[in-house]
Amino acid sequence: MTADPRATGRRPEARRVLLRGVIAGGVATATMTAAYAAERRMRRSTVGVNPMDYDDGVIPGQIVLHILHLPDLGASEETTAGLVLRWAYGSAFGLAHVELRKRMKEPAASVAFGSALLTMTFTMFPLLGRTPPPWKWPLSMMATSVGTHAAYVIAGAVTDNRLSKILY
Repeated sequence: MTADPRATGRRPEARRVLLRGVIAGGVATATMTAAYAAERRMRRSTVGVNPMDYDDGVIPGQIVLHILHLPDLGASEETTAGLVLRWAYGSAFGLAHVELRKRMKEPAASVAFGSALLTMTFTMFPLLGRTPPPWKWPLSMMATSVGTHAAYVIAGAVTDNRLSKILY
């Protein structure tokens, strides 16, 4: 049985898209994590004690544990679960940017991507019952959330742009 030539041609492209997306998402996640660390140093804040925003504290870990029907583990373990979640979905979300970029030019792809990320942040946390709606967030948390997501989007877009020249 011979392989469908159309399917064979798609496999290398799928691998390139996967590679570009995961690498771009990983770089973006590292940038977001570094932005939190920089802000924490400027505020002289301790990890897990004073979260910069709801993505930065125990909330993501609590959501993961709740979805998986696991018991609350305490702040340290919930923060760790949140970091694992950030790195998992942060790396995977790079794929969304690659796909958007195939359909639209920059900066439209990055604006759409960033808007989608912030929409998810501002809706999913409250819908899952772990945060107030965004209009009730303290201004400092809102500013941090927008700033760290902007850092994520910019780093992911720049990385994706560079990789598109190598992998396409």
